[in-house]
Amino acid sequence: MSARQSAGKSAATIIFDLDGTLVETAPDLVATLNVVLAREGMAPVPYATARNFVGGGAKLMIARGVEADGRIVDDRTLDRMFTDFIAYYADNVAVHSRPFPGLIEALDILEERGWRLAVCTNKLEHLSVLLLNDLKLTDRFAAICGQDTFGIQKPDPEILRRTIAAAGGNVRQSIMVGDSETDILTARAAGIPVIAVDFGYSERPVSEYSPDRLISHFAQLPEQIAGISFAS
Repeated sequence: MSARQSAGKSAATIIFDLDGTLVETAPDLVATLNVVLAREGMAPVPYATARNFVGGGAKLMIARGVEADGRIVDDRTLDRMFTDFIAYYADNVAVHSRPFPGLIEALDILEERGWRLAVCTNKLEHLSVLLLNDLKLTDRFAAICGQDTFGIQKPDPEILRRTIAAAGGNVRQSIMVGDSETDILTARAAGIPVIAVDFGYSERPVSEYSPDRLISHFAQLPEQIAGISFAS
């Protein structure tokens, strides 16, 4: 966990997924995948295909890349490839990754309206912080929590609850923003509203998972958030 902690009583909180929601990370993740595959003598995966591998985490991304080459590897090899992936990605985490259009302006508006912001991701925490540091976004968030922060991953709602608590928020006054079925399932299980972005890494249209609201650009986010009422 890192970043600033807002002072005072618990505030209404917006919790964002990271990859495919806040940041277009696929270019660097796909490049890393193809470097790791090449080291094993495997063919690269085309970007348009591999972009949809991102949402399941690095190890699943590697497994799908191996499968695309028609190979099967044992768990020990997969673990070694995962270690190589993390090492290479850490050195190339923000070569081409950028915030999605309109994000900075939306965060400005939400902060002005008094919202507390946090990140809940299945990315490793240190990689999440490294990425957000490089993009100069870290200080926007009261907490940045990854799959290893609490040893829990989405869709287990406990990671979301603990992220909200780490940010100084309250589950009853929180909203999740994500790009995938996993994010929607996590929010539903935690009992909080969820807004989906339709420009992320969901292989199926994210609207099929029935989020409370759906946006196609971050310019729409403040208005959609303002329209959500919390249960008393």
